[in-house]
This record gives sequence, C-alpha cells and structure tokens, in this order.
Amino acid sequence: MYTTNSWRLFHLYGYKIALAFILLLASQSSFAQVNGGNYNFFDFQQKPYYFGITLGYNTSSFKPFRSKNFLESDSIRIIESVSGPGFNLGIVTNLKMGDHFDFRFLPTLSFAERNIEFTRNGRLGNFTQRRVESVLVEMPFHIRYKSTPYNDFRLFVIAGVKYSFDVASDSDSRQAETLVRIAPNDFALEYGAGIQFFFPFFIFSPELKVSHGIGNTLIYNNNLEESTVLEKLLSRTFTISLHFEG
Repeated sequence: MYTTNSWRLFHLYGYKIALAFILLLASQSSFAQVNGGNYNFFDFQQKPYYFGITLGYNTSSFKPFRSKNFLESDSIRIIESVSGPGFNLGIVTNLKMGDHFDFRFLPTLSFAERNIEFTRNGRLGNFTQRRVESVLVEMPFHIRYKSTPYNDFRLFVIAGVKYSFDVASDSDSRQAETLVRIAPNDFALEYGAGIQFFFPFFIFSPELKVSHGIGNTLIYNNNLEESTVLEKLLSRTFTISLHFEG
C-alpha cells in the first residue's frame, strides 16, 4: 500500500512541517493586521455556511486490554501497542448555529498504521508484531464553540463523534488463522482545539484533535494464542489538521 520508509520519513518530519506552516501563516496574519480590527472576519460572518478542505497528520494506536488467559499464558509475557504515522485528506462542511457555535461534518480519507507487539518468554525475548495498515473512510460530526474574534483570529474547541470503516480490511481476512484480526467498523468520541485565522479569501484553521474509540475492534479467534490473551482493543488517534475554508 505504501512503504515503511515513506512512513518513517513522514513521521519524522510531519510535525516540523506542520508547525513551520502554522507559524508562517500566523506571522503573515499578524503583519497584515498591524492596524487591528476584524476586517476579514466580517466578510465571512455574513455566510450561513461554507466549505473547504482539510489536510492532516495522525498517529494511531490501540489500547489493549488483557484477558484472564494472559495471566495463564506460559509464552506471552508482554503485550504492547506501538503507534504509527498516517495522513488525512478530507472535505469540510460548516453550518453556523449563531455567533459562537457551528455544526461540522468532515468526511475524510485517512491512511493509518497501528502495531501490536507480543513479547515472548525466553532469554532472547522473541516477539511477534501485528502491523495493521488501514485506509479508513471516516465520517466525523462535530459541534464547535468559537470565542469572540480579535484582530481577525479567534480560538475554538470541538467535540463530537466519528464513525470509520476500513476499506483495506478485506486483505486481512485471508490471513485470519495466523494474525490477530481487527474489525473494519469503529466508533469514536473526539475532542480538540484550534485557532481560526481570517484572510481576505479563506479561513485557515490549524487544529489538534484526540479520538477515543468506544467499540471493541478485536475479532476473537479461539485458535490463535495472540488473540486469546486479549479481551478487547480500543483505537486511539491524535491528529494535527490544517483546514482551509471559505
């Protein structure tokens, strides 16, 4: 689907690129607004709704819950989740609900990587790794609260729910007898915060967001030891998003 080296490079430089881009636009906004005022904000304030695109960088993982079989296992002594890098590409639909609230729908295509490591007993500490590379179709629904604008920028917080479906999950079914299987469907609670910068032709909104899965994504397999030592797996995702709206 995509190479491991590409993921590592993206994981290494993704945060730096996003931070540099945010600081650049923030400095441009401050320079343009040296005289103060909300000149660009009032142009967008007249619109009851608007659209845009979103680009994002994510790190995803599982939160494993051990079963009682884990305590009885003679071979597996540690179960760990290792986060992996990914990126998002989506569409923003924003509907105003008064001066301070918005309803937002952001259908997104998300590429994610999550890993589960099983460390076995023995002097060498042998371990097996289950890598889950996913292509997720995500449908988040958010309510956003925005502060009063000042000098064409304002702060906001978001909260909502998200449904996601892994369109790449069929490739895992062929290896069901040798790998821990993950359900393609997932539901999550989301919350986050960000800043809106109002420019003459668009709104730029960097945003930080956390997703907590609330549904068990583990497909239990009684014939696979790595599956029997787990009770459930919950998804976790941290996302840095750049929204461009207008």
